[in-house]
Amino acid sequence: MKIDAHHHLWDLSAVRYPWLMQRGVKRFFGDPKPIQRDYRVWEFRSDAAAHGFEASVHIQVGAADGEAEARWVQGQADANPGWPAAQVAFCDLTAADRSDRLDRLAALSTVRGIRQIVGRAPVEDAATGTAALLQSPDFLNGLRELAARGLSFDLQLIPELMDAAATLFAQVPELPVVLCHAGSPHDRSDRGLEFWRVELRKLSVLPNMRCKLSGLGMFDHAWTTDSIRPIVLDCLAAFGPERCMFGSSFPVDSLSSTYARLYAAYEEILEVLSAEERARVFGETAQPFYRI
Repeated sequence: MKIDAHHHLWDLSAVRYPWLMQRGVKRFFGDPKPIQRDYRVWEFRSDAAAHGFEASVHIQVGAADGEAEARWVQGQADANPGWPAAQVAFCDLTAADRSDRLDRLAALSTVRGIRQIVGRAPVEDAATGTAALLQSPDFLNGLRELAARGLSFDLQLIPELMDAAATLFAQVPELPVVLCHAGSPHDRSDRGLEFWRVELRKLSVLPNMRCKLSGLGMFDHAWTTDSIRPIVLDCLAAFGPERCMFGSSFPVDSLSSTYARLYAAYEEILEVLSAEERARVFGETAQPFYRI
């Protein structure tokens, strides 16, 4: 089964997304103006299904009310079997009422895990302070609670935080974790990529860690197949195809590419793999991880 393991949906009349509704504010991934509109199942499905994808995983995307977003996504899944087949919701794992929040989210049949973003980009992280989660005892306890509940964690951060993250997640070896966007290699200089490569391996040695080949257009809207090839191949070398999964990160990555162009780039890059290994990246790694 081919699975797009990382995408978003939104209906701006149903759920409020403060970051998406701001006008004239550029973000680390670019100017969001082209995606400041509804992006519903039918549009995503028409793109993904054209390339053989049969199911998908919705990832929370900064709603003002994470539980409201999760309930809306559940409704979309109920009305469109397989699209999405699973979702990763938001929960503040440091909150005093964390357990109650997780109870409500776990009652939704599509919820498989949680994403609480640790790092987006250096400038934004300095403003939000989310990197402090890696030193928070409450956050660690929240991760342990996810593991006890059989939930997974989607880890988004930047290379500068990987060393501390490796130390933290080594303390929760029973928690399934997947690294979003290949660890966000935001500095595409030779020196920046070498730093990312070294730090990435600190996470890849953890047996409970997997890696998403996604979001590579966020920091480089002028990307080409050749420019992202080394990043994809380095991820495959560090994690192996059996621990890597493809995600379109649409519609955010639609700011730099069409779905067809993105998929074609990955198909070309992954030609170095066997048919079985390509099948793992395009779905068979995600299927057991998200229990699809």
